[in-house]
Amino acid sequence: MVDTAIQPPDEGATRRVRAALMQKISGDEEMFALGGSIARVIELADADEPGPHDLAYFVLADVALTQRILRLSNTVRYRTVSGTAVTTVSRAIALLGFDNVKTTALAMLLVDTLDNGAHAGSVRVELEASLCASLVGREMARLSFYQGAEEAAIGALFKNLGALLVASHQHERYREIRQLAAGGRHTLAQASQMILGCSYDTLSAAVLAEWKIPDVIVRAQAALPPSPLKVAASRAEWMRQVASFSMDVAGLLGRHGDPAGTPQARALLARYGAAFELDAAGLERLFTHVAEGMQGLLESMNLQPLPKPEAPASDGLPDVLMLATLDAGEDEEGAWPSGKPKNARALLLAGVQDVTQLRAGGKARVNDVILAVLETLYRALGFRFATVCLKDARQGQYRARVSFGAEQARVQAGFVFPAPAGGERDLFLLAMDNDADLMISDAASPKIRELLPSWHRALLPDAQSFIVLPLSVGKAQLGFFYADRAASAPEGVPPDETALIRALKRQVLAALAAG
Repeated sequence: MVDTAIQPPDEGATRRVRAALMQKISGDEEMFALGGSIARVIELADADEPGPHDLAYFVLADVALTQRILRLSNTVRYRTVSGTAVTTVSRAIALLGFDNVKTTALAMLLVDTLDNGAHAGSVRVELEASLCASLVGREMARLSFYQGAEEAAIGALFKNLGALLVASHQHERYREIRQLAAGGRHTLAQASQMILGCSYDTLSAAVLAEWKIPDVIVRAQAALPPSPLKVAASRAEWMRQVASFSMDVAGLLGRHGDPAGTPQARALLARYGAAFELDAAGLERLFTHVAEGMQGLLESMNLQPLPKPEAPASDGLPDVLMLATLDAGEDEEGAWPSGKPKNARALLLAGVQDVTQLRAGGKARVNDVILAVLETLYRALGFRFATVCLKDARQGQYRARVSFGAEQARVQAGFVFPAPAGGERDLFLLAMDNDADLMISDAASPKIRELLPSWHRALLPDAQSFIVLPLSVGKAQLGFFYADRAASAPEGVPPDETALIRALKRQVLAALAAG
């Protein structure tokens, strides 16, 4: 029986992953400037005597921010009874409220810095969740008796910072986390822990601490138990509850235009109702206020809805290989005619845990890691032959180095081909050139047959389905994992299995880069 429980990662490994993410984020000039600007706005708000004039000066120093604050103050929700247009930041602060402008300015700083680039669609999803959460936090602060409750809106705004930064800076990891969570067997926190080595909440807190944000906001990012919550015993605990509740509400509003009465809304009440003394009518009013506020906020930022992000495509791959990338299939139970085990996901998960612990021990050689990953792929996915093929720079060729399965010695000896001189378009070279993980479910397809090199057709004429996982560190093409079956595999690869396969591959790449 395979133990599929999620094990806590080795603390040293977690620190290393978090340190790599932090180094990438902190080393970005735009992110460094963003952190400084956020710290400055919060510093203005935390002064003993918060000064609207100081905040007005900060806003006025940024032309785009000034225009957005003025647009927000002139939306239907905030427009004065007389209908007189608001034309000065000072009046906007008086109309909107100091804390409202402060939180809005922070939100707009996030939008200006992160709402761009190749992954704008995914980033926009997370940005809108952050903005929505800040509005929920603002509503909860309005109802609270705690002094300084307005900080809850800031804590809620940054609750999603980890996901937002990963979407912006490490989009492939972001996609894998979403795919793993979409499988339904893992929460988002578990999925991010498995892929990153730390949860999104932990990453959010680490970045905020790096930016020197006050501890009360950093601590508000900590995860809460999944059980129903009681009334908070302190302001700090209440802020944690608000941050968590705000993100849950934002997620629900992002999925449903009218969430009142849905099972998810009832689940929110079951978890948070007692803590906030909130009933169904109060929750429905909250949904309405937040939806109205979100509409005005997006209008003020001139944010237009973006199409849902699609899986990134490599321009260099033919269409038939695009369809064979590891992102398809349904998660079904039962035996597959291809020979794939019923519990493939469980076996892959166990393999990820084993390899992670192997590397965390600090004594594993690169060959040990490669062998462990190869064995996991071979057994978990029911392949008849599996090998890792590495580049031999001296001989100018790729050669199988270690393998498992049927006729292992014969096939490994013949699994060798010359490194490309340029212009070749066979399947293996295309996969490596585009760093594209491929799952070929039916190798008998004419379009696939055309892309198979002659050496492969001669060596493995009965290969009906196979997998190719390129190994590239930077621009260096080191080789690939290969494994095949003698039967086609129309079942494909479900998203959670895809994420685990890529997690295994990353362990090898990390070992190669370190060794």
